[in-house]
Amino acid sequence: MTCPSESEKIVINCGGVRHETYRSTLKTLPGTRLSWLTEPDAFNNFDYDPKSDEFFFDRHPSVFSFILNYYRTGKLHCPNDVCGPLFEEELAFWGIDETDVEACCWMNYRQHRDAEEALDSFETPEPEVPEDDPALAGDGDLKRLCLQEDGRKVGWWRVWRPRIWALFEDPYSSKYARVSFQHLFPRGQLLGLALR
Repeated sequence: MTCPSESEKIVINCGGVRHETYRSTLKTLPGTRLSWLTEPDAFNNFDYDPKSDEFFFDRHPSVFSFILNYYRTGKLHCPNDVCGPLFEEELAFWGIDETDVEACCWMNYRQHRDAEEALDSFETPEPEVPEDDPALAGDGDLKRLCLQEDGRKVGWWRVWRPRIWALFEDPYSSKYARVSFQHLFPRGQLLGLALR
């Protein structure tokens, strides 16, 4: 086995941390940003500093270690101390497909998307509310309540949450609050709760 020559070495400074590798290593994933550094015109197209003989990228340095390790080993692992959206953004910058993430790290990488999807599922069902509903009296236009600043619809929970909390926190806020408060806490139970 032959040793790569000194001219085969390439220095990449990512976020102030210098990494040395071989051009042949970067060629293992063609079509990615790091593989482009091996092309002859790379010195003109990227931030190359001839004085220090290195390429500079102002990116997350610890994530870059995982990216460079992927070129070396062929296995893409996701760091545990970096959130999924940041790692996803770095993969997109370096031109690496997210489906290359190893199976052992896939759940860690995907957990932010799964959480977002779960939260979105809470906001999708919006009950039909008649415009003449007395519970909405005095709150203004229902359409105004159901729109965010950017014009998107607000989920039903965001509209109804303050009213539901008022039912339990302030039993005299409305007729419905008084009825639900008296139904949940008959006279004897309220005194028992206060003494506990």
